[in-house]
Amino acid sequence: MEEHESGSLPSTTGKPVQTGGGVQSLERAFDLIELIASEGGPIALTQLAELSQLPPPTIHRLVRTLVKRGYVRQTPNRLYVLGPRFMRLGDASRRVVGNWAQRHLTELVDLTGETVNVAVLDYDGALFVAQVPSKHHLRIFTDVGRRVRLHLSAVGKILLAQMTDQRIREAVNRQGMPAQTPHSITSFEVLQQEITLVRERGYAVDNGEQEVGMRCIAVPVPGMPTLTALGISSPEQRLPDEAIERMVPQLKATAARISEDVLSQEVKPGHP
Repeated sequence: MEEHESGSLPSTTGKPVQTGGGVQSLERAFDLIELIASEGGPIALTQLAELSQLPPPTIHRLVRTLVKRGYVRQTPNRLYVLGPRFMRLGDASRRVVGNWAQRHLTELVDLTGETVNVAVLDYDGALFVAQVPSKHHLRIFTDVGRRVRLHLSAVGKILLAQMTDQRIREAVNRQGMPAQTPHSITSFEVLQQEITLVRERGYAVDNGEQEVGMRCIAVPVPGMPTLTALGISSPEQRLPDEAIERMVPQLKATAARISEDVLSQEVKPGHP
């Protein structure tokens, strides 16, 4: 006999029960996927039950189906993370974000004269998904698809600043804090102070922490389905403090336009 969830109506046709204009089991499965994704690392069924407020038998049945389909993976210690099928979907969604951002990046390069890029949170790293290079002969260029550590880069710090303090600690514990230059932050306490400053002023700076002679700034792209950062990279001599003060408002305005473009493409509930 088919199991029915509390509050749902039994089906006499063998088809999924629809509630409120949607299929309840699908809605709950997507809720669980979003919870697993937002955790940023392995999560236990007990945590999913607490966060979702769904009955454990319901969660177990839905997660078992997601594991079978490859959208969720069970770790050896019986925790759950997003599965391999989401890698393909994630690549596709990141390309879409990059495509929508491209026009705005070109306009920002024309305004600032420097290389502009977009990065998204990818597990415990920052993944570059779009870039328009500066027209200067001497310029900073980062390959799309390159992944960098969160504590070393301006885009990474902006991604960290959008997380809870607990999630920051978990992410840093998993990835470590190796130095890449003499200027790299290698102390978690110093990183915490830096993230507090980033949150207060609304932008992050990389002062040669990833590469000597390079300076970068970044702001968040608000309201995105995954944590996203918009950044500018430049040789340090072309990005003094006064240039940063001038460019940050331009960065924030461009981030708002990218967000508006992406979110306007989202399907509204009840619409195909």
